[in-house]
Amino acid sequence: MKIAVAIKQVPLRDSPLKIAASGVWIDEAGLSYEINEPDAYALEEALQLREKHGGEVIVVCAGPERAGQSIREALAKGADRAIHVKANDLAGLDTLGVARLLAAALKSEAPDLILTGLQSDDLGYGQTGVVAAELLDLPHSTIIMRVEVNGAAVRVKREMEDGWFQHIEMPLPAVLTIQSGLNKLRYATLMGIKKAKTKEVKVLTVAELGGVTSASAVIEKIHAPQKTKQAQIFEGDAKTAAAQLVEKLKFEARVL
Repeated sequence: MKIAVAIKQVPLRDSPLKIAASGVWIDEAGLSYEINEPDAYALEEALQLREKHGGEVIVVCAGPERAGQSIREALAKGADRAIHVKANDLAGLDTLGVARLLAAALKSEAPDLILTGLQSDDLGYGQTGVVAAELLDLPHSTIIMRVEVNGAAVRVKREMEDGWFQHIEMPLPAVLTIQSGLNKLRYATLMGIKKAKTKEVKVLTVAELGGVTSASAVIEKIHAPQKTKQAQIFEGDAKTAAAQLVEKLKFEARVL
């Protein structure tokens, strides 16, 4: 079974972010990067499926030179080989542009299953996997909580609203976007890190994949969240104040 996993390199979650002078993206100077967390869960699911059914796991990543670090990390965790689409200005591409690059890179591979994370930690559009599926003319499903491969079909469990789930059976090949928390993520072992140095990383350029068209969606400006302070005093006895607090936490803060 051939499984492809699309991963994205994003800034570390606890990185101090500043808006670049251009005002359309963050200042990337001095930032550290990691594999997008939802994509890490997609990779873990692919590795577990390979352990059950055999085959290989191929990682595909579009990004600049530094994305090679995340690719090597994926290989160290157990992926068999990788495809690196060299794209220096990934922030300048919209969802369709990125999906076109990934679809073009995977078309000749003809994988049985393509997995992506549900969304990226930096932009959070949640569209790349679905658009790539459409470009490849493959069936797809999103927010996947469980994957079961049965011959030429796959049965999945989708997370819905209000605690509901949906079970779908679809033919292979297919594209699935994986929900975070599906499995426990593994760490790269010392042996895995050593093996990663010898595994194949195929490098493709944007030009080799047909180039890019003008973006249909463009970020014009980004803003830092506005900081506000607010305090509220609840009147009455302890029981009355506690009831008011619970109501605020439920319906305004929405944390209960």
